[in-house]
Amino acid sequence: MERPKQKQINQNENETDAAVNGHFDSRVKMPGWSAGGAAGDPSTVSSPSVMESWREERTRSLEDNEMSLPSIAAAYTTILRGLGEDPQRQGLLKTPWRAATAMQFFTKGYQEKIIDVLNDAIFDEDHDEMVIVKDIDMFSMCEHHLVPIFGRVHIGYLPNKRVLGLSKLARIVEIYSRRLQVQERLTKQIAVAITEALKPAGVGVVIEATHMCMVMRGVQKMNSKTVTSTMLGVFREDPKTRDEFLTLIRS
Repeated sequence: MERPKQKQINQNENETDAAVNGHFDSRVKMPGWSAGGAAGDPSTVSSPSVMESWREERTRSLEDNEMSLPSIAAAYTTILRGLGEDPQRQGLLKTPWRAATAMQFFTKGYQEKIIDVLNDAIFDEDHDEMVIVKDIDMFSMCEHHLVPIFGRVHIGYLPNKRVLGLSKLARIVEIYSRRLQVQERLTKQIAVAITEALKPAGVGVVIEATHMCMVMRGVQKMNSKTVTSTMLGVFREDPKTRDEFLTLIRS
């Protein structure tokens, strides 16, 4: 089976991702569409083990944080020495501990489960028009250089008799972004979590972000932005639905 490919909306591509979420690598298929994009085949829904994977997210506990804090702080002390600094000078005495607690906060998404966030916020509702929440602030950490990624997330979905509390869409973004990430995977994870939770007719996710690994180092392009999208279900199949979503998030 062909692996899904990430697409960028500024390339005007019609196909987007069948997504990988967290710790598995399986193709996610919406009810009513096949691997080739043809509608009308309910048998193409993924296996329960894949579609329910959001219930099995790996977590890091508060107890884990307490146990690992000294070793993380010690690692930062080693880094400071390696950079030619004196960890014992006044301004750096508490820096390793501050840096360690900050890193735990930046990656707090490992401590949270999607199911805990969504379980009490999924409602039966006979609504079949598009729902969009746009301009959700996002902060993450590049897993290649451990420097920030920040930007905005736009989410839309077409309900199938169930809707999600609007603030929970932002919570999904928060959980997945507060992990070591690449933007392509983050985009997929958000779309798949909504798909698995609601079984909607379609989901669209677009992320516009600045990567400090491009701004502070490497090519050092101050105004560069990366735009990624994942489209599932009718957002992938139907150009009119996709265009409506893209037009609304740009308005």
